[in-house]
Formats: sequence, C-alpha cells, structure tokens
Amino acid sequence: MKKTFTINISGALFHIEEDAYEKLQGYLLKLKEHFGNDAEGREIVADIENRISELFTEKAKGENRVISAKWVDEVISTMGTPEDFLEQEHTGEPLLAVKGRKRLYRATDNRVIGGVCSGLSAYFKVDPLVMRILFVVLFFANGIGLLAYLILWIAVPGAVTTAQKLEMRGEEVTISNIEKRVRDENPEMKAGQAVGVTGPSPAENRPGRQDDAGSRAAGSILKIGVTVIGIFLIVAGFLGLLGLISSLVVGHTFFSDLTLTVNNDFQVSGLLNQFISSGGVSWGLFLVALLAGIPLLAMLYVGTKLVFNYKSNNTAIGLAMVGIWLLALVGLVAVAAREAGNFKSNATLSGTETLYPTPGKTLYLKVAEDKFENFGEMGANLPRCKAVMADDKVLLLGEPRLDIEKSATNDFVLVIKKQSRGRTQSDANENIRTIVYNYQLADTVLTLDPWFLLGDQAKWRGQRLNMTLKVPEGAAVFLSDGMEEIVWDIDNVSNTWDGDMVGKTWIMLPEGLTMKESLEVKADSIK
Repeated sequence: MKKTFTINISGALFHIEEDAYEKLQGYLLKLKEHFGNDAEGREIVADIENRISELFTEKAKGENRVISAKWVDEVISTMGTPEDFLEQEHTGEPLLAVKGRKRLYRATDNRVIGGVCSGLSAYFKVDPLVMRILFVVLFFANGIGLLAYLILWIAVPGAVTTAQKLEMRGEEVTISNIEKRVRDENPEMKAGQAVGVTGPSPAENRPGRQDDAGSRAAGSILKIGVTVIGIFLIVAGFLGLLGLISSLVVGHTFFSDLTLTVNNDFQVSGLLNQFISSGGVSWGLFLVALLAGIPLLAMLYVGTKLVFNYKSNNTAIGLAMVGIWLLALVGLVAVAAREAGNFKSNATLSGTETLYPTPGKTLYLKVAEDKFENFGEMGANLPRCKAVMADDKVLLLGEPRLDIEKSATNDFVLVIKKQSRGRTQSDANENIRTIVYNYQLADTVLTLDPWFLLGDQAKWRGQRLNMTLKVPEGAAVFLSDGMEEIVWDIDNVSNTWDGDMVGKTWIMLPEGLTMKESLEVKADSIK
C-alpha cells in the first residue's frame, strides 16, 4: 500500500500518492526556477497551478480518487515542460498556436458592461466592435438585444483565470501559452525588462501602430453611443417606474393630462374590484408591479452601468431579478387560475309577463333616456358591458337584447331571461338576483331601459339579459328611433337587417313578421 498525502492546489484539496507527489513537486520547482520570483513569474506559476488543479478535478470527476504518478505524467505532457519551451526558444522556431477546446466566456478584461460582446467576438473570431454594433441594432428591434444581452450576462461565466482566457480563444492551455498571455497582459513588466535601452521600442515602429489610432477613434465613437443608450435607458426606466407607481399606488395615471389616455378618471384598483375578489386585486396588482417593475429596474441598472461603468456583482443582481420575476409570473398565473374559478358554474332565470296594451292598436317600442350617458366611462372592454364612475363609485352596466317572435296566445308576452356565472351554482344564482332592469308600459308604449345594472356590490361574472317580445298574430309593433341599440337578430319575412327595421311598423302574420308598407304595396298590385 502506497503512502498518500493531502495537498492544496489553487484552493482545491487532493489526495496524492507519495511518488506522484515527488514528481509533481519537482515539476513545480522547475517552473518556479524558470519563471523566477518576480511578480510576473509568480503570476505565471499561479496560473499554471490553477490549470493543473482544473485538470486533476476533471480526471477525478467528483469521485474520491487518489492522484497517481500516471495522472501527473499526463498533466505534464498536456502542459509541457520548461525544457520544451527553452528548446523552442533556442532553435528560434516560432511557437505553434495549437488549437485547444474552445469555450464561451465573458471577456472581463475588455468589457464595456459585462463583457458579453467581447466574449462572443473572441469565440467567433470577429472584431468586438461588430458584436457591439449588432447588439445596439437589436436593442431597437423591440428590445431583443437588451433581453439577449441580459440572458448571456447571467448565463455565461466570466473569463477570470488565464486558462479560461485561453479557452475563450480556442488556444491550448500550456505553460508557453500561459506565459505569453501573462506577459501580453502586463506590458509594464515587459517594459521593465528593457531598462537602459534607448530609442523607440519595436512596438512603436510597427505598421499596425497607425491602426491602433483608428481603433481608439472607433472605440471613442462607440463609447459615446453606449453612453447615449445608457441615458435613454435611465430616462425610460425612470419614467416607466414613475408611471407604474402612480397608476398602481396613487390610483391615477401619471400621464393623465396626455391625450393618449383613455380617461382622466381611470382608476386601476377601482376597476379591477368590479371583476376580481378583493384579495385577488391586491395580490394581482403587487405581482403585476413586479412583472412590469423588474424590467424597468433592469433598464435603470443597465443604463447606469453604461453611463457610470461602476463595479457590482452583476451575476447576483441578474439572477435575483430573474428569480423574482419568474416567481411573480408563477404567482400571477396562480391568482388568474383562482379568479377563473369564479366562472365555473352557470345559472339561468327566466320570467314572463303578459302585456295588455290598448286593444286593436299598435304597440310602440322605445328606448328610455340613457341616465349614464354623461358619466365617465372606465374603458373596460368587456362583451356587452361597460363600467362608469358615478358619485365616486364604479357601476357595471350591461347591454340588454330584444328579439321578437310570434305569440302562442292572443296576448303580448314579454319573456326576460337572465344568465350569470359563479364559483358555485349558489353564487351564480345570487349574481342573477342582483341584476336590476326596468321597463314601463303606458297605454300602447313599451319603454325599455338601454342598460341593466349588475348591482351595487356585484362583480362581473358574464351576466346577460335577453328579452323576447311575443306578438300575437294580426297585431303590430312599431320600432322607434334608438331601438337599434337593443334589438338583436329579429327574424322577418323580408330578411331586413335589424337596424333598418327601426322607424317602421311590423305586423305579425302567419308567415312571420312583415313590414306594413310591404302589405300596402302588395294590396295596390292586386287592385
């Protein structure tokens, strides 16, 4: 049985056999001797140790396995040795760029906001400016760019270690590549190696030096554009939050003076109380505020990051926002499902009244004066229903409908059919009993109200009120102006549209409802 040790490599604990430990320790000592004890050398060795830790972790795959000498040999073969690197430098042969496994990371070293564009440009080998312009264009495409950027910002990890930065570009993680990467990232250290050298450095004489000026100019233009977008996001997010708070908390829209609003008296909570239970209104408004407010807060956050470029824990903030938003969405679906249960049961109640107009005369049908015409409408787009504000109270009004059929008796008969829904059959019946509708018969005039009331405390549950006037054979009815608002699909011999039936007298004959003028024309043709 071999002796084992427990070692710490870049913060990770491993169990290693004695011979493997001696081989690994010798390898690390050679690296330290080769790269030296200065700041740059220590950084290179630390990055190499971090990569060795990653390789050992991948081999273990979460199992409690001991590092063997074979594993150490495989890691050394993958990373390379200082001797290999020195031999390449001695022969003067350029280091070959060996392709390795490519992974998508956010480039934290060359970032404007979160490094998403720089990471994508490194992965797809395109200029970062191209990616940034693409996201700016997509931002104005219904905000697709902003949503995609936020998702990538949260989902894609940042390239922190040198190994991750090499993987981001598809380069093999070897000691030569790590050294090259560290030296490229520390130009001040490279300059320190040339102390005492006079004249311009070779880098200053490169032809690409002029291209750097163009890149800086393009970067400055892009930074101005990014700042403008940031200011736009700050203003839009602030105004959106102000309008949301004003609408949901204060009760009136912040922009009530603008012509785009439906009505200055529009009250969100007052209107919703007519359709949703009180608890559902409170929770619904709270969850809607989260669903609408979190994206607006995200706009403010991203806008301030663009303008001020401050440091923050982007991943934690993004994950928290997404998590709260998803919880709010699930909660709102649950509230909506619960409120939908209020329409589960259906009930119907019919009533019949025999009308006795003056015998032998025509029954005139007219619509009563609209008592709610001058009341402010709440803008609720519900079928056959509207909400009005009356004496600081919201009233729900329903549209009645009238049909005309042949009576089975010698009397005029008015049938009123009321319908409603509810959570239970009892609730549906109660909703029907709260419906209030008025009509009046005076001599030969039947006056019908243009609206029925759902009741003071009633909520909208799909209430309906349908009337059927049964006319005896040989009797006549006259539809006065305004009746087109409530007549509905009346069958007649000439298939005349409901609206064109108004202002005319109609007689009930064996074949059906017939216009009086048509009878006179027919009589003249017979003569």
